[in-house]
Amino acid sequence: MNNTAKEILLETIIKIDGAYAPSTIRAHKSNFEKFIKFCDCENLDALPSDRVNVARYIKHLNEGKLRSASIRIAVASISAIHRLNELYDPTTHPDVKIEMRRMHRNLGRDCQQAEGINSALLRQMINVTDDGLIGLRDRALLLTAYDTMCRRGELVSLLMRDLVINNQDQTLKIKLRRSKTDQDGLGRWLYLSKEAQAAILRWVDAVKIENGKLFRGVIHGQNIAKNLSASQINRIFKRLARKSRVDLSVVEHISGHSMRVGAAQDLLISGASLPTIMQRGRWSKADTVMRYVENTVGLELTSQERIVHI
Repeated sequence: MNNTAKEILLETIIKIDGAYAPSTIRAHKSNFEKFIKFCDCENLDALPSDRVNVARYIKHLNEGKLRSASIRIAVASISAIHRLNELYDPTTHPDVKIEMRRMHRNLGRDCQQAEGINSALLRQMINVTDDGLIGLRDRALLLTAYDTMCRRGELVSLLMRDLVINNQDQTLKIKLRRSKTDQDGLGRWLYLSKEAQAAILRWVDAVKIENGKLFRGVIHGQNIAKNLSASQINRIFKRLARKSRVDLSVVEHISGHSMRVGAAQDLLISGASLPTIMQRGRWSKADTVMRYVENTVGLELTSQERIVHI
């Protein structure tokens, strides 16, 4: 029934390629494909859709196993595909907003907070790395992630040409060419501690890379891949946390966002102001930062409190 909608969706995805982050494009495509499938089953029009169809879809999602955040993203994708094709956005209608309020009352608005990797937990994870290629990569990755508060996509996008090395004193600085809050690619130089600088230099020297991606996969402990996927960041953090004997309940909630959460919490504990934390983490909205640091009180646990004794 919605063959035309499927064609328009594919044309839209091609049209916006390169204008939006790849993750955003994938989300729009996946979510709208699911909306089309629902409309096909219910004999409804997906594109253009109307307030009744979208409200019915929200009600359908509300009865499933999705979290409220996932439903919000799904509705945002429906909105984006309509707007990108200069069609009336049905998600703005009061009936749709009422259904969203009903969904939030049912599921709540809480987003599951990633476990913060603060300085104490970071040190535990660094201590379990070795001097093999994987260990050198992981150490450089951990320290860079904490110091720069980079998102996982930003970490894996860093290039060798983004490094500026002072050969006289072996110091370096690194440039983030593009981020979520810098879609135009103006770029920004990032802070790195001396320990992070040394770790990066050891990694680069060990793998003898001169161009391409800074952080890469290591296959069978010795073969260097051309890149490192964003999804691998989560797995690396979790692997090192488990290896450092962190409680499994903590490991479960570690994600690629954990370094940003932990670094923000550490900055607050050290007395940094909210604007300073926003500037360091490149946040544009204060409420986002507040979600990260609202539970900071009581987080100054000792390393021993976070270790599982076997």
